[in-house]
Amino acid sequence: MDEWYVYMVRCVDGSLYTGCTNHLIRRWHQHRNGRGAKYLQRNKPQSVVYVEKHTSRSKACKREYEIKQLTKTKKESMIPTR
Repeated sequence: MDEWYVYMVRCVDGSLYTGCTNHLIRRWHQHRNGRGAKYLQRNKPQSVVYVEKHTSRSKACKREYEIKQLTKTKKESMIPTR
């Protein structure tokens, strides 16, 4: 069974980026090195602030779309506080 992840990255400007991947660590390094999402090439990623695990790419992509439709306030409320 595949493991897919939906994640949110906080950028240095405070914005949030949502994506999905089957290899979270590799994807994070791609984002940090300016490869991958154009949004993160323009807005420097600071940290991964939220992760969900899914059993298929289809489920992860659907969830990614759902999260992207939320307001920033609702996205912020999903992020665990420390």
